[in-house]
Amino acid sequence: MAFFFRNKTVNELRKKWGLTTKELAMRVKVENIDILNIDAYKIKDVPEPLKTKILPILNGDDLDKIPWL
Repeated sequence: MAFFFRNKTVNELRKKWGLTTKELAMRVKVENIDILNIDAYKIKDVPEPLKTKILPILNGDDLDKIPWL
C-alpha cells in the first residue's frame, strides 16, 4: 500500500491534491468535523475505519475509476 505516506500528515496530503476539509469529507461521506479532528494526525495514527476510507483518495487511487481519464 502507501508506505511512504505513513509519516505525512493528513493536512499535507490533502493540500497536495488541492482538497479542502469539506471536499474530502464529501468524498469520504463523513462529517466535516471528523476530517478536522484528524487533520494534524499522521496517516499511521488515523483510526482504522476512517483510514481505509481516506487513504485511496489521498493516494490518488480514486482517479483510476474516472472513465474519461
